[in-house]
Amino acid sequence: MHLGVDLGTTRTIVAATDRGNYPVVSFLDGDGDAHDHFPSVVADDAGDLVYGFDAVAAGHTGAAMLRSFKRILAAPDVTGATPVAIGSRTEPILDVLTGFLTALRGALYERSNLPRSARNARAREGSRTVVGVPAHAHGAQRYLTLEAFRRAGFTVTAMVNEPSAAGFEYTHRRGTTVSSRRTRVVVYDLGGGTFDASLVDVRDTDHDVLATAGLNRLGGDDFDEVLVDCALAAAGASDTQDPALLENLRDQAREAKERLTPQSRRIALDVGDTEVTVGVDAYYEAVTPLLQRTIDAMRPLLATLPDESGEPAESDQESAEDLTEIAGIYLVGGGSGLPLVPRLLREQYGRRVHRSPLPAASTAIGLAIAADPDADFTLTDRLSRGFGVFRERDGGAGLSFDAILRPDATLPADADEDTVIVRRYRAAHNVGRFRYVECTAIDDSGEPRGNIVPFAQVTFPFDPALQSPDRGAAATAAEVHRRDDGPLVEERYLIDRNGMIEVRITDLDSGYSQTHAIGARD
Repeated sequence: MHLGVDLGTTRTIVAATDRGNYPVVSFLDGDGDAHDHFPSVVADDAGDLVYGFDAVAAGHTGAAMLRSFKRILAAPDVTGATPVAIGSRTEPILDVLTGFLTALRGALYERSNLPRSARNARAREGSRTVVGVPAHAHGAQRYLTLEAFRRAGFTVTAMVNEPSAAGFEYTHRRGTTVSSRRTRVVVYDLGGGTFDASLVDVRDTDHDVLATAGLNRLGGDDFDEVLVDCALAAAGASDTQDPALLENLRDQAREAKERLTPQSRRIALDVGDTEVTVGVDAYYEAVTPLLQRTIDAMRPLLATLPDESGEPAESDQESAEDLTEIAGIYLVGGGSGLPLVPRLLREQYGRRVHRSPLPAASTAIGLAIAADPDADFTLTDRLSRGFGVFRERDGGAGLSFDAILRPDATLPADADEDTVIVRRYRAAHNVGRFRYVECTAIDDSGEPRGNIVPFAQVTFPFDPALQSPDRGAAATAAEVHRRDDGPLVEERYLIDRNGMIEVRITDLDSGYSQTHAIGARD
């Protein structure tokens, strides 16, 4: 039995393969009650870190808890050693993530509804796992996610961008909406901590991701905070800093938000000993600007589509009639369970807006489809982020940016293949200083835009006298100057199917080489 694992900001959901079906795995809590998720929570229980339902139970008895630790992975400077606070103690994020996934794996095989046949050692060894990652996750986030799964004992065969996986679930569930005239699906994926959208072209079971958009730090957690603020204002306690009260209120807000239906009118919450009522309309008014940000982020994916005349549709005049090639706008992710989400989207895009019947589980189901060797689904995905290097020019007097990869670069479909980009030139300086970055976008002039995340800072000596292993400090300290007899240099960039990038710089005259990839700095 193979697995799809959606490591969520609030909840982690697992789906399994079962003869063409993809059931969501249920986990048992400490009372023996079944849940369709494993809480993404860690707690310090009398000096021991516990996870999932054990962490929730420990929190109810006063233990320090940490929720939404997945959000830390999106920080631009994150490494495996980045400390996270759990009450008064700190732990490296990679250790916390590995501990959580180890607990998840134990719960899968000891306290879940997986069939008995899937629990024996031989079945575990043969199980393939496909994991999800936000579409715009940078290299360190991808590396740490993969490394934690592997350390926890999972056999990870692929990493798939979350909205791309949800596209599989759309085709599996609503394949009849795709026709020769309407082949494109827009996946609107609003999770607990991130928003992603992808434009996917579907031809039978072949999926080609044409473009992506997203917001790395906006999701259901932010909607919870809005409701917390509304409740505090209603109680006249907006200035409170009581951590226990706020944590309890966040729990209430999360549960109350998930219980909302289109008919709901009021939300009852306890702020300490004070009962308050928040009007649903007032809450929706407060949260609408956040939702509008997701719609605005998604709009460029639709603006590239032609209208009935064959001309590109104006992004600020989009309507249901303009979407001639769209089979559906598919709402997935736990955050899209809020009734306001489909309401706002249908006001702008009409009847082609569909919400998954299992919005929180859609990505996990799509990942399970990707893990199923008999599913015959294929995916052509995109890098979804730009990659390039700031180089010194004019003898070190200035900098220029060289865009190596644009966000629409195609990822390899095969695990055994890499996309390779090679550049060769004669070095014009004694030392090269390369400042590699990942970015949300690269503009028409070739400059990085949006979130810019450091990848690696490389000092490469072109002067043979500085290339010996014991001259590293001298090369770093060397003053950059021009030279006329520089060596032939090769820069080789390798991109694997998981969106991981490796940089190899080689002096072809001397054979001296350096390799840099995410993970080397941990």
